[in-house]
Amino acid sequence: MIETLITSKTRIKLLLKFFLNPNTTGYLRSLEQEFGESTNAIRLELNRLEKANMLVSKLDGNKKVFNVNQKHPLFKEINTIVKKYLGINVLVEKIISKLGDVKQVLLTGDLANGKDADILDIILIGDVDNEYLNKLIVKAEKVIQRRIRYIVMTEPEYEGYAKKTAENNLVIWNQ
Repeated sequence: MIETLITSKTRIKLLLKFFLNPNTTGYLRSLEQEFGESTNAIRLELNRLEKANMLVSKLDGNKKVFNVNQKHPLFKEINTIVKKYLGINVLVEKIISKLGDVKQVLLTGDLANGKDADILDIILIGDVDNEYLNKLIVKAEKVIQRRIRYIVMTEPEYEGYAKKTAENNLVIWNQ
C-alpha cells in the first residue's frame, strides 16, 4: 500500500525506522548494514529527509547521527501512517479493547527498533483472557498480514523483566 505512494524502498525503510520509534537514532554505516543497501542510496534519502526537516542530525565524533524531528508539523501524521502500515492500529483497536484488564501494551523486537519485520512482537501487561486473546490474534494476523508473537505479564513480572533486559520496548497503548 505505502509502496504505491512512496516509490523509494530506502525512504520507506528510513521512515519506518525513525517514525515508528522517535527515540531511534542511526548513522550512515549502521543503516547500510541494517538495510543491506548502498551507502549512496541511503545518504541520498537521509539528505532529502533532513532537507525537508523531517530528520535532524548531530555530529558524534566523525559520525553524523540522525533522528526524527518530533517538532515537524507532519510528525504525528507520518507516525500514524507508519503504524497503520505495520498494522499496529488494527491490533490495538481489534484486540486490546475486549481482552480484560490490560494496563499496557508494548511493541518489542525488530519493529520497536525501527526495523521492518514480518513478526509483530508485543508484551501485554495486565490480567488477560488468554483464550479470547488467541482467537483475536488469529483474526488480527489475517487483517494485518503479519505474524503476531506475544507474551502476557503482570505488572510486577514486567518490572522484573525490564530490569533484566536492555530491550527497546515501545508503548503502543496505555490505560
